[in-house]
Amino acid sequence: MILHFQVQGRVQGVGFRWFVHRNAAELNLRGWVRNTDEGDVEVVAEGEAEALDQLRDRLRQGTRSSRVDQILEQYMDQEEAGELGRFSIEDAW
Repeated sequence: MILHFQVQGRVQGVGFRWFVHRNAAELNLRGWVRNTDEGDVEVVAEGEAEALDQLRDRLRQGTRSSRVDQILEQYMDQEEAGELGRFSIEDAW
């Protein structure tokens, strides 16, 4: 199963991508996380349904310094997602 999340709120400049990366790795998910030009954080994650549910819950919680206002979510098929490897942070330094 593959899910695309768009996390809206105060999620850039607060360590949110690193938070997502750590949690996704703990849940053995494949995929990536990145900032968007609109100020959101975008996540594509592939794995077991239970692990994706746990990631969704953790995204809602966020970090201490973040504020999650809304999470947009949609299922993706393999063609849309492409080849997903070990979870990574895109466009990180």
